[in-house]
Amino acid sequence: MAVKSCNRMQAVGFRHERSRDVGEHVVPRKTRAVIAIFIRTCALMILVYAACALQLADADSLCETCEVQIGLGGTYHYWGTTGSYVLPVTVTWSENRYEFGVFRFTNHQLLLLPGTHYDRDGARPYWGISLSRRFQLFERGPVRGFFGLGLAGRSESDILSSTRWDFASQLGLRFRLPGNRAIADLTVRHWSNAGIRLPNHGQDFATLTVQLNSGIFGVAREDQIAIDPSLDLKRSLAANSSASLDERLP
Repeated sequence: MAVKSCNRMQAVGFRHERSRDVGEHVVPRKTRAVIAIFIRTCALMILVYAACALQLADADSLCETCEVQIGLGGTYHYWGTTGSYVLPVTVTWSENRYEFGVFRFTNHQLLLLPGTHYDRDGARPYWGISLSRRFQLFERGPVRGFFGLGLAGRSESDILSSTRWDFASQLGLRFRLPGNRAIADLTVRHWSNAGIRLPNHGQDFATLTVQLNSGIFGVAREDQIAIDPSLDLKRSLAANSSASLDERLP
């Protein structure tokens, strides 16, 4: 009897110690992960803004049609969310015909088990990239519709996609924010391997990105304003030089 009671006390103590350890381990770990993601996001934004702020006085634009966008997004599957934020940084060029994007999926993604009310772990946090060709569908005033096709790469393989290289598709709207000082893209995206290898639930997520206006990158053609020839400094200096030479000649 004494042995049994001792074993029960040890078992209870073990369970208590285990629950305490789990409680002390899980919560601070999640908190640290959120803080680390926040710090990394802030650092990335600071680096992007710092790069955009570096402008040489007489240097030409690095890319006349490039547009850099940053924003926020989230993951979903069918009609429900799967619990992860998405941090996108994208670059479009050639009048929004091409897009290259870097995406950080910050949290674990949970998928509902069929026929149950329980969730299973679908994907861990990972990095993704994509390169797409965009096609314009329509233009109605300040709003443009587009869809895109391309390729995507993932740093992790899971039940969402058992391959790390997938096909990428997107459907979105480009519009001007109030005040006409910024352009935003609202895009629904899907990555999958088209069933080449199973499992292949697909990575579904939506992003809202806003254009960064900087001097390093160019502006869209509709935002470009032609310079009045009378304000061209080089032409004015050349004209003044030729006039002074004509006056000196006999």
